[in-house]
Amino acid sequence: MNEKIICTWVEALVQQAGNRGMISAEDRVYSRNQVLKKLGITDFNPDREEKAPSDIPVILEKLIDYTVEKGLIENLLDEREQLSASIMNVFVPAPSIVNQRFRQKYEQSPALATDYFYQLSQDSNYIQTQRIAKNVHYTINSDYGEIDITINLSKPEKDPKGIEKEKAKKTDAAYPKCLLCMENEGYGGRIGHPARSNHRLIRIAMNGELWYLQYSPYVYYNEHCILLSEEHRDMSINRAAIERLLAFVEKYPHYFMGSNADIPIVGGSILSHDHYQGGRYEFALAKAEDDYSFSMDDFPEVKGSVVKWPMTVLRLRSEHDEALAAAADTVIQKWIPYNDEERNIISSTENKRHNTVTLIARWRGNTFELDLVLRNNRTSSEYPYGIFHPHEDVHHIKKENIGLIEVMGLAVLPKRLKEELHGVEVYLLGDENKVKGSHHLWAEELKEKYGEQHDARQASDIVKKETGNKFLRVLEDAGVFKRTADGQTGLKAFLYTLNEK
Repeated sequence: MNEKIICTWVEALVQQAGNRGMISAEDRVYSRNQVLKKLGITDFNPDREEKAPSDIPVILEKLIDYTVEKGLIENLLDEREQLSASIMNVFVPAPSIVNQRFRQKYEQSPALATDYFYQLSQDSNYIQTQRIAKNVHYTINSDYGEIDITINLSKPEKDPKGIEKEKAKKTDAAYPKCLLCMENEGYGGRIGHPARSNHRLIRIAMNGELWYLQYSPYVYYNEHCILLSEEHRDMSINRAAIERLLAFVEKYPHYFMGSNADIPIVGGSILSHDHYQGGRYEFALAKAEDDYSFSMDDFPEVKGSVVKWPMTVLRLRSEHDEALAAAADTVIQKWIPYNDEERNIISSTENKRHNTVTLIARWRGNTFELDLVLRNNRTSSEYPYGIFHPHEDVHHIKKENIGLIEVMGLAVLPKRLKEELHGVEVYLLGDENKVKGSHHLWAEELKEKYGEQHDARQASDIVKKETGNKFLRVLEDAGVFKRTADGQTGLKAFLYTLNEK
């Protein structure tokens, strides 16, 4: 690859960093020289005839390819990521400056502050916009509102040779302790631990503790953010967690903030580090209607309702955060030891707790809103993956844990489904050789229901719709009190306990 052309692309990268406000005119030469050093280039002689693109991820790929060709790094995903992050770190301000700018913008409005940080996280290639664009995303209409379906294609896969090489080069290290620790800020990365040179964190004081705000590198929805504890400690659903979520949405009323469950199977996240997830997106759950209301005698300032949703969701609303936190804590304390053997709900076995909740907080005008999704992670011989987990007949679509994002109505489906669902579409068009065995029974059911199709668009629409219906089944499986007469009888029995002394 011609060094003169690479110099042109380096200059294009510097230009784009300036256009996006990451560096000023005075920083241009310095930044260029820093990048040239990382590429092993000592002379700067750009090809004036070469036209470089304006897309930063495309430019980075070209520069990384050059270093591989020159033997400066191996063509391993982790090494490529490390160099890419290191190059972009040249243009990202230091954490103190990023936080200072964030605070200044927050004084004007919380939304202006997060707009700044979200844009910086994209411009610096920390948020992998080019890869995220590969994801399949669509919505389906349902009895519960508009459900989001996404097939996650953004995370790159390692080839077998690369995996073997990385195994040989992997080192044992305990720093940072996990992927969420604040020590990842600026960390160069290593084989087996992602590069975070271009990673920045916003410091947020909440209820006497310091917490850190970042965005997910592979955002699943608009402004998908993570709020993490300064201390590396296990996740825990308790009164303090509730108070933090309410404090956050009061500070940032344009965001929701939620917590995964704090035990395995029903928690879809890292349990070893206390953290929450939020963002600027209104999921179907947030728009779901109330089924019926209930009250709690000790908390007259709090309005309670059961939400029309395939999982069991209790929604509490109040203008008073302290009363709301106390009421929510009461629900949790009643739920943790609750048993309903007739409906397979057993709170603990062999000193292992099975009951917990998923939490989601929002600010609605002048009212706090808190959703408590009742969860239970017990397994059985009939349901070894979980009694309230996707059952085996839907595993061909979704087998993974149902975490916060799925609970709210966004299906995050595995990469394999892109080709597999296309095979089902082709099956509906009359070609029976392309459908994978795990989908064969389902494909037959669809053909019996809709008949053989002659239009590829129609076949695609059918598979999309029915995939969404399968996801609703997944959520129904995860619901502890089913939306049947018997299930609702059981739920009302639990609600009755909220007023027992």
